[in-house]
Amino acid sequence: MIRSTLIAVFSAVALTAPLLSLASGAFAWKSERPVVIAHRGASGYLPEHTLESKALAYAMRPDYIEQDLTLSKDDHLIVMHDIVLDNITNVAQVFPDRARDDGHYYTIDFTLAELKQLKVSEPFVTNGGVQTPKYPQRFPLWNSSFQLSTLDEEIELIQGLNKSLGYNIGIYPEIKKPWFHHREGKDIALLTLIKLKEYGYVDRRQNIYLQSFDAEELQRIKWELMPRLGMDLPLVQLIADTEWGEKKVETNGELVNYDYDWMLESAGLQKIAGYADGIGPWNMMLIRLEGGLPVSTGLAQRARQQNLVIHPYTFRADVQQLPGKFSRFDNLLQLFIRRLGVDGVFTDHPDKAIRVIDKIYPARPAPEAHYSSRVN
Repeated sequence: MIRSTLIAVFSAVALTAPLLSLASGAFAWKSERPVVIAHRGASGYLPEHTLESKALAYAMRPDYIEQDLTLSKDDHLIVMHDIVLDNITNVAQVFPDRARDDGHYYTIDFTLAELKQLKVSEPFVTNGGVQTPKYPQRFPLWNSSFQLSTLDEEIELIQGLNKSLGYNIGIYPEIKKPWFHHREGKDIALLTLIKLKEYGYVDRRQNIYLQSFDAEELQRIKWELMPRLGMDLPLVQLIADTEWGEKKVETNGELVNYDYDWMLESAGLQKIAGYADGIGPWNMMLIRLEGGLPVSTGLAQRARQQNLVIHPYTFRADVQQLPGKFSRFDNLLQLFIRRLGVDGVFTDHPDKAIRVIDKIYPARPAPEAHYSSRVN
């Protein structure tokens, strides 16, 4: 565990002293300002992936806003974190007889018209018929009225605000569980690329990253799908803990967890650099604790050696979500920015991340607005 005295020292010196002992000996001050990715929108304040959450995130001026993508029965790209609807909507009340044998309600089993009938709330856990919020200090369960949205709706919101406000906030879509969609006869990667091209996201001149936990699908996107469509988007390989079961593979007729461990080593990162521009590891893959102090695992240095950008996830300001004995979000974030030199962060609280970064790097100038303030 991180010693409580370490936090006090972090607060006093703002991480200017050499407190983080990196196993590789590599401190990594970055001259370029790290980017802030609004994780599922401003999900620390409003229900994740709702248009309201994305509008609030936009007002905070992150560099990118994230879109997790799943498919509906009629092939609409739905912005939603998981392939099941159970713990974020009222699907069990609206469609009580539509669960699969495993008890889950899958987005892919519902048309867009049906999905639009659902109410969205904060993530919750159901136990004995009682719903408990996953993040107790966030927006109250079932307050107000929120809906699922499509990728079309979200892109049009962000592009519309870019036009009216004069910013250039990017998008950061994630293709969720391609392996599952393939088993359902759906090519979510192809449909995603077609939709992105329709909205003008064609190459590296646009403000976009495309991410996935699926290495094989990213390689297919890189070498097969994008050349076919005349596209060249920057790709990010997300890295999960193998035990999470983020991807399944069939072995001896059974679905087993895909092994992500190879991605953490030099040879694996070299392979990733052949098809992707960066990695998105869980933030705790970048540090470990030795004698109660945070120490680099060397993953950040190994990734930089392959010229991969590093965008770890997920930085949450909720006290209950801070790792170890970190009691302050800004201390945690400064550790990753100043000492590990990450290129960007996924965060549920983009406003707070921006405030931390503004103390380290010059604040970004506001662009000229494209509207008239004159009142007739």
